[in-house]
Amino acid sequence: MFSTSLRRVALAAAVISASALLVAPEAAASPPVKPAKPPHVRGTETVPVYDYAAAIRESVWVTTGLDNDRDGVPDKVAVDLVRPRETARAGVRIPVIMDASPYYQCCGRGNESELKKYAADGTVTKFPLFYDNYFVPRGYAFAAVDFNGTSRSTGCGDVGGREEILGVKAVIDWLNGRGTAAYADGTPARADWTTGKVGMIGKSWDGSVANGVAATGVEGLETIVPIAAISSWYDYYRDNGVLYTADFGPAWLSGNVSGRPAQVCQPLRDDLLAGSDNATGNFNAFWAERDFVPDARKVKASVFVVHGINDQNVETKHFAQWWDALAKRGVPRKIWLAQTGHVDPFDFRRADWVPTLHRWFDYWLQGLHNDVMREPMASLERSPDGWVDESTWPARGAFSLPVPLGSAGTLGPRPSRGVETIVDDPTMTERRAVSNPNADVPGRSVFLSAPLTHDLRISGTPTVTLRVKVDKPTTELSARLVDYGTAPRINYLTSGEGIRTLPTESCWGASTPDDDACYRDTVKNVTTADLAVLSRGWADAAHHDSLTSPRPLRPGRWYTVTWRLHAHDAVLPTGRVLGLVLTLSDTDWTLPSTTGATVDVDLSRSRLNLPVSLQPGATALPDATVAPKVSAEAPAEVRAAVRGDRWSTFG
Repeated sequence: MFSTSLRRVALAAAVISASALLVAPEAAASPPVKPAKPPHVRGTETVPVYDYAAAIRESVWVTTGLDNDRDGVPDKVAVDLVRPRETARAGVRIPVIMDASPYYQCCGRGNESELKKYAADGTVTKFPLFYDNYFVPRGYAFAAVDFNGTSRSTGCGDVGGREEILGVKAVIDWLNGRGTAAYADGTPARADWTTGKVGMIGKSWDGSVANGVAATGVEGLETIVPIAAISSWYDYYRDNGVLYTADFGPAWLSGNVSGRPAQVCQPLRDDLLAGSDNATGNFNAFWAERDFVPDARKVKASVFVVHGINDQNVETKHFAQWWDALAKRGVPRKIWLAQTGHVDPFDFRRADWVPTLHRWFDYWLQGLHNDVMREPMASLERSPDGWVDESTWPARGAFSLPVPLGSAGTLGPRPSRGVETIVDDPTMTERRAVSNPNADVPGRSVFLSAPLTHDLRISGTPTVTLRVKVDKPTTELSARLVDYGTAPRINYLTSGEGIRTLPTESCWGASTPDDDACYRDTVKNVTTADLAVLSRGWADAAHHDSLTSPRPLRPGRWYTVTWRLHAHDAVLPTGRVLGLVLTLSDTDWTLPSTTGATVDVDLSRSRLNLPVSLQPGATALPDATVAPKVSAEAPAEVRAAVRGDRWSTFG
């Protein structure tokens, strides 16, 4: 009886099966099985489940197809990798976080200047920064890429040029199966362990190459996090025809980070020096190759911009012009603006930065739908450690307000007739230029607003337009926007760029004896000061209508010169006074270039163009018939940024 029942069940099953095949073949197919989440994914976040100490650590050399050391052999870029061993065993593919840098052997990364370290057999044992310690246990690979011509890479560094950008791009191509690489023994290396999704991150030059690689539109680069990053190398070395330096240009920088014998790369460095064209300050094909902004139209990656609004190394014009170009093309983006100088967010807002970056990478690289893109786009430091979130940047409704210059030394809102004369004083320092603004100081002109009757929001890029008559073929023109009023302010002109390093540590991720995840804590370096220079900008008058073809000025003839100041964001509270300080040559921040000029300024046709956001019914600046009395002495740190200091803090 038992066997008879089995036969009946089997027969019924056969009939049902045959009927299904005849009537509805699609019904026979099994429903698709939703792939199981890997162990490192829980809900909408990755969690640390993999053994960092047991992770795979390896080095590969990616062939670039370039040859700028001219030895007839394709240049190769060294890539040091660390990735979870468990995902490799299980066949789980993972994304890659990449920091490409020229500094891994010469200068170090981070506030503690960490270097890569290797075992005797060449195995990488230490990666600078916390990215590997924190993210590898969470299901990411980390790639530390040496720029061409640095550390263990071949080729020569061309500083923002074709070799630098395409060399790093080649690594992304390899991670996506489009390139070739080999281990040290020549064995082919295949990136069959990755999804091909790459996120680039880095501060300063590291972030600059992230901008440049994103501007190629390379497939597989899903997001970039440029921190204090360059968007145009011309704008890093000069401003509207005015040179910042001649001694520390691209040729010097290439040699400073080089890992190659000097004679190998000297021909390239000679080309860099010639291409820079220091004699004229012109924008040319050399600089156009190193300008990433026009290629923002090619960017396919999301962008998380981080910058200090008081960064005098990589000035704020870099993030602002890049941000604006990305916005025009609808690129998904986010921005943090701190009051520090050239500082990584790990060192100015660590407890918020790490989880925010975690959510960002989880969203864009792991495909986890957390809330990071529903959070406010912009986070802004209004006062030391006082942050506010806003839906966009610049401020919603911000516009450029023309602010006239008054003959009585007033700043807005009424236009004024008259001529102001400025005689160049090559000994003028910034401290002397901005201190005691009511005093008669030869070599400067100061224009002051009336004390503000309500808070004033400045958000964006100011410009200055002057109608000038110059008695020389050219002259440098310098402008500073100054906030007068006593307040606690971050002192960014000291060696810490606005932060102070403490003896205590905090740990962010897993550690090994060779690579710990613990870093010195920091605090803001705050001082009480009578004033703050909000923004600076310079222009060579002969470049007034062209950066590529300057024209000497004709003495006695009037010219209109407009130039931008550095982007800024601030709220000036009621009672503060806004000042515009004009000088000619500037030996603090630019290469000494006095021509001994005397400049007449036609006030009726000159103005400050101020980016403001106003509350309904509010006016930007109160009426002023005379300049207010202001007693303000710049702190001693307002001095030469000295040119050597400026370049020594590049990383």
